[in-house]
Amino acid sequence: MKAANPYLNFNGKTEEAFNFYKDVFGGEFSAFQKFRDMPGTEQLSDAEKEKVMHVALPIGKDNMLMASDVLESMRQSIQFGNNFQISLITDSEAEADKIFNGLSSGGKVTMPLEKAFWGAYFGMLTDKYGVQWMVNYDYPR
Repeated sequence: MKAANPYLNFNGKTEEAFNFYKDVFGGEFSAFQKFRDMPGTEQLSDAEKEKVMHVALPIGKDNMLMASDVLESMRQSIQFGNNFQISLITDSEAEADKIFNGLSSGGKVTMPLEKAFWGAYFGMLTDKYGVQWMVNYDYPR
């Protein structure tokens, strides 16, 4: 496995929070996408389209702090203990499948592992202990 990175969720404050983190840690965002940049967002309100879908800020030598805003229209909300996920970056699709299938055993898949529009193999789940996971394999470019 390549990495395990913290992934935070915010209620409309991701951009503000990550500009703060950028001031604290330095560096530049390696990714910054709003929901308007994602295909198939016709059902989102104009306000939701302006929320952050994904941001990544390198911190330290090999670590990444990542986040997104939750969307009320998708019945997402911030509650104590659900404002973070563990994001695993794998070395292959096969490793992603193995880890995803293992972690989801007895848990709940929230987004099936599949090819994503941003060039990755990606899925999300909550394991049987309530821990939220994101499993990602980036295709070579």
